[in-house]
This record gives sequence, C-alpha cells and structure tokens, in this order.
Amino acid sequence: MADFSELVAQAVNPSMTRSEREAVYTVVRQAVQRLQEREALSPADARFALQNHLVEETIRDVEGEIARTAALRKLDDALAAQNKAYNERR
Repeated sequence: MADFSELVAQAVNPSMTRSEREAVYTVVRQAVQRLQEREALSPADARFALQNHLVEETIRDVEGEIARTAALRKLDDALAAQNKAYNERR
C-alpha cells in the first residue's frame, strides 16, 4: 500500500485547487472500484471494505500533508515579514 500512497501523492500537489485534487481522488476511487469488480469482490467481502478504507485513509493523509505544507509556508512567510520589520526598525 506504500506504493499506492506514493502514486496518489505524486498525482496531486499543494498548488492544485481542492476541486482539482478531488478530481484526482475520484479517478483513484473509480480505478479501485474497477479492480474490485474485476476481482469479483462483493461489498460483503472484508477485502472490499479494507481496500476502500485504505483509499480513504491515503487521501486523508495526502490532504493532511498538503495542509501541513501550506501552514509551514505561511509560518515561514510570517517569520520573514517579522524579521524584515524588525531589521527596518534597527
């Protein structure tokens, strides 16, 4: 599943809008659904539920990393502005 997570993470990036990322996630969900249909997994099969859970967990993790990256970028910008203002007052 680590390879799958890496593929999803590479398919999206922080500069994409939420709707663009959601479009990628929709394609991922559809691909998993097609694989489940090809393997003839029924919704009652535990593997079906596990695969769906792992997809959603991966999406959540990717979104969390994007939010973390954006927050760190904002903190870096705020620190740079603060340092600039401090140096101008000296």
